[in-house]
Amino acid sequence: MKSKVLATLILTGLLALPAAAEQAVPQSRSEIQMSFAPVVKETSPAVVNVYARRLVSQRDQGPFSDPFFRKFFGGDGSFGAPRERVQNSLGSGVIVDGKGLIVTNNHVILGGSDIRVVLADRREFEAKLLIADERTDLAVLKIEPDDEELPALAMGDSDNLEVGDLVLAIGNPFGVGQTVTSGIVSALARTQVGITDYQFFIQTDAAINPGNSGGALIDLQGNLIGINTAIFSRSGGSIGIGFAIPVNMVKTVVQSAETGGRIQRPWIGAETQDVTAEIADSLGFARPEGALIAGLHPKSPLALAGLKRGDVVLALDGKPVENAKELSYRVATAQVGSSAIVEYQRGSERRETRIELIAAPETTARDETLMGGNTPFTGLVVANLSPAVADELGLPSGSTGVVAADVKGGPARRIFRKGDVILEVNGVVIDSVDTLNSAVKTGDGFWQFAVNRSGRVIRMQLGG
Repeated sequence: MKSKVLATLILTGLLALPAAAEQAVPQSRSEIQMSFAPVVKETSPAVVNVYARRLVSQRDQGPFSDPFFRKFFGGDGSFGAPRERVQNSLGSGVIVDGKGLIVTNNHVILGGSDIRVVLADRREFEAKLLIADERTDLAVLKIEPDDEELPALAMGDSDNLEVGDLVLAIGNPFGVGQTVTSGIVSALARTQVGITDYQFFIQTDAAINPGNSGGALIDLQGNLIGINTAIFSRSGGSIGIGFAIPVNMVKTVVQSAETGGRIQRPWIGAETQDVTAEIADSLGFARPEGALIAGLHPKSPLALAGLKRGDVVLALDGKPVENAKELSYRVATAQVGSSAIVEYQRGSERRETRIELIAAPETTARDETLMGGNTPFTGLVVANLSPAVADELGLPSGSTGVVAADVKGGPARRIFRKGDVILEVNGVVIDSVDTLNSAVKTGDGFWQFAVNRSGRVIRMQLGG
């Protein structure tokens, strides 16, 4: 059977190093004996273990679940009510504020009803979840260490990283206890990992394994430069390809947690695509670079600043933009309310302008509604689409109509996915939550509906 590469979420380390010094062979015993021990001793107390407990409903799998017994006794093999069992997940975390603020991965605590943090000195604390951000796979926890100032890592600048910089990864692989591994930055700006909406990962060969998720990637100055998040693996163990979320993205989530508000990211209201070799040739570029604007919302800050469809964004605040995902990352790590200089190309002319970084506007009331009754929509949370709702769900900024904002349970859980845009129900075009409610009420057990799922229209028919 053809082997399949599994993406196993875990912590990886990120690295940062100052400008490269002249390389030389060690000239003395003291140089040969140089060690990472001082930086490990300084930073490792700030890396913690994170445990999340969740209740999982499971039916008894006794002998009557066997098809042989079902043949005689009937039923589906599910005798009695479902039993709840406790499922535990293990990950790592990083103290980023001595008052007890901890960053980890969202997938580590996802669905957890009881989150506990164990410090390097084995003290244990109950943790409060401040923010869980599915789009970045980051979460911020808070513990109460009384008046004690806990060891914390300073956050560096991941934009200063270079391929080849030395880094250390610290975490708790397989639950064996705190472990430190070393490596280099293997690559920057990895965008094909498929873990978060904002794909701009640091790749490292520092060994990371299951249980490392949420741990620290640090440079040799002891600065946090990334949160270890995933590995590519054929076996579940490390093969030297690990990924970390850059610390500059971490900073935006931590800042939202510190201010006690929800995460609010800048919005540019643009649909963009990568500049391919063919597009670059047609535009007269020496090589493929930049993000080509394929569409603009009327309220887009780019549109208001004079940019048009067909322009190519090449830099934001002096930082090069190589592709569409890099533009998305650069915007997401900026601050709402600030401004930024956009460098772009129109035809053969390179231009520059300043844009205001605003939050996505809520142009229509979202009217968020939990669908009830006895229909295929029962358990579905729906909302009117606006740029704000579209941005929260990672949909194109120009999306309109009604969206599945969440799926709580019921029949909807088997039919819909979060982010589905409901287009039509029993021949009625759905343009608002009110229209959807009216269309659902007229259903008589026969249902035909269509949804847009990730750009693909899916038509379904139930009953009849």
